[in-house]
Parts: sequence; C-alpha cells; structure tokens
Amino acid sequence: MDLPIINLDLFLNNPNSEESLAECAKLAESLIKYGAIAVRDPRVPMNLNSEFIDQMEKYYEQPEEVLTKDVKPEVGYRVGLTPPSQESPRCKADPHCFDVIDAIEEGSRPLVIEGPDPKLRYGWMITPKEPKDGDLELLKAQAKVPEGFPKWESLMNGWGGAMVQAVFTLSKMLGKGFNMDEDTFYSMIKEGSHLLSPTGSDLNKYDQVNTILAGFHYDLAFMTIHGKSRYPGLTIWAKDNKIKMSVKIPDGCLLVQAGKQLEWVTGGVIKAGYHQVTVTENTVKSIEKAKEEGRSLWRVSSTLFSHIEQDRYLQPVKIPGHNGVEDAETKYPKMLAHEYVKMELSGINLLG
Repeated sequence: MDLPIINLDLFLNNPNSEESLAECAKLAESLIKYGAIAVRDPRVPMNLNSEFIDQMEKYYEQPEEVLTKDVKPEVGYRVGLTPPSQESPRCKADPHCFDVIDAIEEGSRPLVIEGPDPKLRYGWMITPKEPKDGDLELLKAQAKVPEGFPKWESLMNGWGGAMVQAVFTLSKMLGKGFNMDEDTFYSMIKEGSHLLSPTGSDLNKYDQVNTILAGFHYDLAFMTIHGKSRYPGLTIWAKDNKIKMSVKIPDGCLLVQAGKQLEWVTGGVIKAGYHQVTVTENTVKSIEKAKEEGRSLWRVSSTLFSHIEQDRYLQPVKIPGHNGVEDAETKYPKMLAHEYVKMELSGINLLG
C-alpha cells in the first residue's frame, strides 16, 4: 500500500480554487486515516536533500573523540550530538505503548525493544524568531558549527528552512481541510522551536536483519518531515495501527508523519503515527550495493520536527464534523507546550 501524495503547488498557486480545497480535504482525510502522507513541494530542490545527507555522512564518520565534543546533555540533547545508546524508545517502558502493541495483530507487531537505540542524532534549531529572555533554555539553545564543515550553516538552515516552509503550508491546508480558518494550526506553530534532527546509524556495525536502529515509538512533534534516505528500513503503522507499511518515499517527495502535538490539539481526530527503523533484507541489499560503489555506510535521515510554540497551551480544538476520542479533555489535558516537551524528553532518557 502506498501513502497518499499531497501536492502543495495547488494551494500555493490558488489556495481557494476547487482543486486546492479538494487537496486540503484529501490532506485532512489522509492524516486521519494513515497518520502519514507523501508530499510534493515545488519549492524544495531534492538535490538539497542529497547535499544535506552527504554532509551528515561525513560528520558521523568522524572519530568518536571528535563527535563527543558536540554532546550537550545540559539541554536534554536537544541540540548538538545525542550519542549512541542514550535515547531510549518510549515504547520500551510505557504501559500505553504496551497496550498499542498488544492491539496489533501478532504477525504485524514491531520488533521487541531490548535496549536503547544505537543511532546517533544531531540537533540544530530552525526557529523563525529571536529567542526571548524568558524562553525555556533547552528550547532556545543552539549548537556550535563543527570544525571542518564550511557549508554547515547554509546546508542546515537551507534544508531545515525548506522543511519548516513545507510544514507551514501543510498546517494552513489542514485548517482549510477541516473547514476551519487556515491560520487555526499555522498560528500555533509559526514561531515554534523547530528542530532539524538528522539521525545516523552505522551500518558498518549494524548490518544484520532485524537489528533495531530506532525502536517502536511516536514523535512528540506537531509534524515530522524528512526526505528520502539512502537506505530503507522505516516501517509505519497506519489506520489505528492496523496496517503495517514499509515506507517507500516516491522520488521527488517528502514524508510527513503526524506527531503527538497534532494528536493533542485535534483531540485524537488525527493520531500520532507509530514507527520503527530496522535493518531489513532490503537494507542489506542496499549495504552490499553501497560497498560495491564505495559509498558511505551511514544511514542518515533528513528529519525535522516542527513544534507548537513553547508558551502556548496544548488543548483540543473543536474540529467541525469530527468528535475526536471519547473523553478527549481528560486524555489531552491543557498543558503548556514546553512542559509537554520536558515530560517527553524525560520519558526517553534525554532529560533528567
């Protein structure tokens, strides 16, 4: 099964045309049904994804003693490097996740998580506003530019900015798709602390089928967006986790997944997507081909997490024609966005 493809050019050309409004409705329906979509954005050059991955491969290939200089535990590893085996998947110890897994048919369940993720992660803040004095430290922190990467800032900000721009457009389309004001969701995220957070998994070391690179989890973000990786391995669970899908992002497309913040503000009308990254038989084939061609064996994701503004409250808004989950106000209580982020970071061993 392929994910629906949402074309942003229809909205960008004429947001009020019949074709655009139909695409907005398709976006809302697809996120309800799958929790994930493929996106075509004519503003995003796909060669930028390739250049970004090139840079991150070179970064992750550096010696450990060089990489550890970029670790910043004092801000919950939000920016700089998260070392391997630091991040623990939420579903390793969360009773709610156990219930989610138990409800999945046995043959479609995720791999059993036995420890922390072996992947590395690098965080770089992409925020459209200057931090204020009162901003939460871990949400306004920024990493230093690593030595030896002259294009670091331009590539990080270029790719990250393109991803934020795409999410902004999607948020406006989602408002229209629900027959609401197009600023309903956009106003929540326009000054958010968006985080470019590419992962790196060393396939020189982790090359066996069924090795977990990122254990079964949801994202704490509003929407997660990224381009195509050079190695397959991402699996998502759609339609209330009833359908297990190995993701193949079409050429020229981006992948967008609903995060927990979007689930929260829609009162569960849209559910955060669960997913895992593992070494599959197709991953092994890609490893073998990369070895023949002398390419890097680091699996890099070009991921950006978009966020609701930290000083806004997370709480369900009324979605016309949709009731959300039963007892939504109890399941999604009013909570400051930055308090929610801190709670989630603590739950995955990134904030003490």
